[in-house]
Amino acid sequence: MCGIVGYTGPREAFPVVIKGLKRLEYRGYDSSGVALLNDGKLNVFKKKGKVSELEEHVIGKDLHSHIGIGHTRWATHGEPSDRNAHPHQSQSGALAMIHNGIIENYTQLKQELTSKGYTFNSDTDTEVLLNFIEDIKINNNCSVEEALRIALKRVVGAYCILLISADDPETIIAARKGSPLVIGIGKGEHFLASDASPIIEYTKEVVYVNDYEIAIVKPDELILKNLGNEKQTPFITRLDMELARIEKGGYDHFMLKEIHEQPDTIFDCLRGRLLAQSGQIMMSGVENHLDAFINAPRIIIVACGTSWHAGLVAEYLIEELCRIPVEVEYASEFRYRNPVVHKGDVIIAISQSGETADTLVALESAKENGAFIFGVVNAVGSSISRLSHAGAYTHSGPEIGVASTKAFTGQLAVLTMMALKIGFAKGTIDETRYQHLLVELEAVPEKVKEILKDTSAIERIAKKYKDASDFLFLGRGYNFPIALEGALKLKEISYIHAEGYPAAEMKHGPIALVDDQLPVVFVATKDSYYQKIVSNVQEIKARKGKVICVATAGDDVIPGMADDVMLVPDADEAIAPLLSVIPLQLLSYYVGLAKGLDVDKPRNLAKSVTVE
Repeated sequence: MCGIVGYTGPREAFPVVIKGLKRLEYRGYDSSGVALLNDGKLNVFKKKGKVSELEEHVIGKDLHSHIGIGHTRWATHGEPSDRNAHPHQSQSGALAMIHNGIIENYTQLKQELTSKGYTFNSDTDTEVLLNFIEDIKINNNCSVEEALRIALKRVVGAYCILLISADDPETIIAARKGSPLVIGIGKGEHFLASDASPIIEYTKEVVYVNDYEIAIVKPDELILKNLGNEKQTPFITRLDMELARIEKGGYDHFMLKEIHEQPDTIFDCLRGRLLAQSGQIMMSGVENHLDAFINAPRIIIVACGTSWHAGLVAEYLIEELCRIPVEVEYASEFRYRNPVVHKGDVIIAISQSGETADTLVALESAKENGAFIFGVVNAVGSSISRLSHAGAYTHSGPEIGVASTKAFTGQLAVLTMMALKIGFAKGTIDETRYQHLLVELEAVPEKVKEILKDTSAIERIAKKYKDASDFLFLGRGYNFPIALEGALKLKEISYIHAEGYPAAEMKHGPIALVDDQLPVVFVATKDSYYQKIVSNVQEIKARKGKVICVATAGDDVIPGMADDVMLVPDADEAIAPLLSVIPLQLLSYYVGLAKGLDVDKPRNLAKSVTVE
């Protein structure tokens, strides 16, 4: 969840670290801080709030240093405050550390340390771990590296740690388990971060650190070791990312930029894979393991949040086109309820970051039981992509806005191609339908561009309903998961309570909520459920509810019934979710904007959930 940055080399460290924290602020913005080492003295500056408040806090301070670590926090242990902000210093003041993750047995460690006379200045598990490391160092008369190695053998939980010592003016010691860490390799300098966005400005050569590895990082040297003190060979990867992709590019917010990028990101996802004219889908991850999919007794999709909604759409697609039973599971529930997984089952893991903690643990368990693991992720080199037997990248590019938009449509595009390829290979979809859906899918980028040409009507609707206390989102079939996603987006961005529901289930409870103050959003595009959804709209209107509809352009029925309409181009119902979600993304954005909220950094949320 939290964002971490480190630098060691000839540059001034503070500007590198603070810029990196700004780029990682989507990972957490409860507090931030930096630790700088100069002339054997550790200087720690930290502040509750966003990175901009830290910048104001350090005005006039001595920031000279060629080594530094920085942290932007999403609070787990201890409320957001100056005292709980990272970095933390050990009791002697000789060590400073930042940490992403949760140390589950910190209470036991804290009790041990308290009995030895240690006192604590924060409520965090991080400070406990840091003093535990220092205690080992003192009692064993060993190096910081060795003390860290011993400490981590006692630790239960997840971590990504950066540690600097007043006794070593050039070295950052890092370690990871369950939380991501990437090291950028420069000329006589190294950069460390939670992801590549703070690094890309300086180098495109990076090393992704694996679980249970310790990195000893000096300006001109990188040493990787496992917890058994055995050296590991760093595998250098070249980043395929441009700096412009992580800048706002003239937009007021990253969320708006990323919504408007979707014609390009969906095209990038389809490019080289979807060949409609020749009737082909080229996906090597599926092609090389086609038998595993065709012969699968069932497919289990595991995901969290928005990715779970993409999985629900995939359930409709795969069951209709491939005739394979599909279960869609919340990763957080799947990992704990001792699920029945057999050899031959296919597990599709969906994650934007590829680092979602619950999904990772669920996959490890399923893999041990002989399941075939297929990852659908956005972040290249991520943990899920490395754990999977095969997979497909969405090629959506860096997504900085905390609420997922372009990553979601990238996931839908990949999952649709997968369903089409497997279904055609299996013979459960005929050539006419297959060719039709290829053409429909290929047309999506241009149709999304058409939706985005003029968003003024959606902005007007948002302003009209911005003061509502509740929303209800309804859909049927392929559009039911889109209703869920629309409700989630509105909750995330505007803090308005919203529920997504199957439209037919409305009569089984939620209709009791309907009055003349309740906006009800129907995803009501032309599909096989259309006449049923029209009836559902009439039921709401009969009870004086305010009806907002996502409708198909050219529809002459829904616009006459609804109070407000957001139009999308016509599309086959299997492809329609890629279009019908766009107005709902914009609606949530404009409602949040009308309420004066920070749409890129909603309260209490972080982008990559790497803790349980």
